[in-house]
Amino acid sequence: MAKIKDKQLEERKLALKQQKLPDHIAVIMDGNGRWAKKRHFSRIRGHRAGIETVRNIVRVSNDLNIKYLTLYTFSSENWNRPRMEVKGIMTLLAETIKKEVPELNKKGVRVKFIGDIDGLPEKSRRALLDAVDLTSENKGLTMVMALNYGGRDEIVRAMKSMAVKLQNGEISVDDINSDLITNSLDTAEFPDPDLLIRTSGEFRLSNFLLWQLAYTELWITDTLWPEFSPAHFLDAIESYAHRERRFGKTSQQITGEDTPIENASEEAR
Repeated sequence: MAKIKDKQLEERKLALKQQKLPDHIAVIMDGNGRWAKKRHFSRIRGHRAGIETVRNIVRVSNDLNIKYLTLYTFSSENWNRPRMEVKGIMTLLAETIKKEVPELNKKGVRVKFIGDIDGLPEKSRRALLDAVDLTSENKGLTMVMALNYGGRDEIVRAMKSMAVKLQNGEISVDDINSDLITNSLDTAEFPDPDLLIRTSGEFRLSNFLLWQLAYTELWITDTLWPEFSPAHFLDAIESYAHRERRFGKTSQQITGEDTPIENASEEAR
């Protein structure tokens, strides 16, 4: 049975390679705690179970030649969780990075991060920086870890950076536009996500990439993160492949078809 499922996955991946795939997928990995609670396990065990899902999704992303995968790993609000859980997550983070990075490097994955990592414990921060340094020349998938990250905090830091430049005469008020803001964010070197996946069935952004998700396609599943399989991941990508992204335009503009003048205002709504 496992061999049949593996064959089906390979066939689906092969078919997807013939379609328009997202360059950048962002993921809100939600449900580790609920997965553990259902099984009467500790929450840390739930986080450990979620690591296997990360490993699988990174592998499939690399197989499909996805360029960027951004994982909401630890938010700036997660510090408010029970002290022992936070301590366990930080220990697990450092352990996992050290364990997984050699294999990621072997597969050509480049590790990057967004967020205020100065707020992380030294072991976690050092493990992350070492991973970034080791994989910096890799040309495959770029795996971006959002750590001690919050969308509002990111925007505030970007505003402060621009204010300093304005005060120092490096820019003028007229220079402040969408492009300048984009280039002042943690994600300046990455394109905006094409697809956002959220597990566990919650319908909110949870302070994640608030500026960058303006035109991102959303895909939400009730599946808890530790149960999120490569097949689920392909479901999300297949859904994306069949969507029409208009960015404020009409379908006719996207397809190149003519739009009758009398219907133009109605179609644009």
